[in-house]
Amino acid sequence: MIVTCSTLNLRYIGMSRREARGRDWRPMVVLRITAAVLAGFMALSLQARASPLATPWVEAHGAKVRLVAGSVASKSGESPAVLAGLAISLQPGWKTYWRSPGDAGGLPPHFNWSGSVNLSEAKVLYPAPKRFKDSVGDSVGYSGAVVFPIEVRPKDPAKPVELRLNLSYGICRDICVPAEAQLALTLPANATVPGSPEIASALAAVPRGPGERRPGDPELVSSRAQLEGDRPKLMLQARFPGSAASADMFIEETDGAYVPLPTKVAERDDIVSFEVDLSEAEPKELRGKTLRITMVSDAGQAEAYWKID
Repeated sequence: MIVTCSTLNLRYIGMSRREARGRDWRPMVVLRITAAVLAGFMALSLQARASPLATPWVEAHGAKVRLVAGSVASKSGESPAVLAGLAISLQPGWKTYWRSPGDAGGLPPHFNWSGSVNLSEAKVLYPAPKRFKDSVGDSVGYSGAVVFPIEVRPKDPAKPVELRLNLSYGICRDICVPAEAQLALTLPANATVPGSPEIASALAAVPRGPGERRPGDPELVSSRAQLEGDRPKLMLQARFPGSAASADMFIEETDGAYVPLPTKVAERDDIVSFEVDLSEAEPKELRGKTLRITMVSDAGQAEAYWKID
């Protein structure tokens, strides 16, 4: 920090120039320097509180990434939660992938936290994705920008958490490019960090479970599996309040088995019907398995689980 001190005016009211020269002005100089130092430290402290925690951007072909952190309002009566977030900013025309990239393939993000210090768990949350259609098939992901909220659990809450992330992810335009980044960010121990509207907005876009649904969020109404015969398929209906036109659905098998993307087959009021063609999959492998169903629309997003009997 640079401290400046202006030249004191030696003309003092009621004193001659000779008397002013003979006066000891050092206490006033020390006082003015001390005040300047205190003001400087206060300004830095306020600036530190107002500035978000973030790493520098790491550039890639068509994209850039960074880690951010901030506090987000928690449930009533609880202290604000401190979360990290992986921010990806994409150039126009580029996209990156969701955790399940879709029928056309792609490289989903992979998070390696093994170099972190005082980290018990880093749980990555995925905002609602969208479907991209092209000649080779449909893919699922994000364009423009996305922030993946990360719930950080320290081993010892009284100590800082040093997040060290080795990230691999895919980006695609006319060509698809694998990308990597190494990012490091320290989260203070037991400290209040600045609020992060960026992370809060991303957290609000994460699909919610049945006990967390908000007005406008979709809801699974029915599900049925036809695993035998010449046309094996899954049939699902979901309610999309006031947003059936923008409705979409994505399905994952929790153990990683391949499930093709659903196709919208009918709309009636706010009920939308989807089917999954299993003729090129292994339908019998789904018996007894649990499917994670993500439903998205312009009005909200939700998820549900379905165990196929």
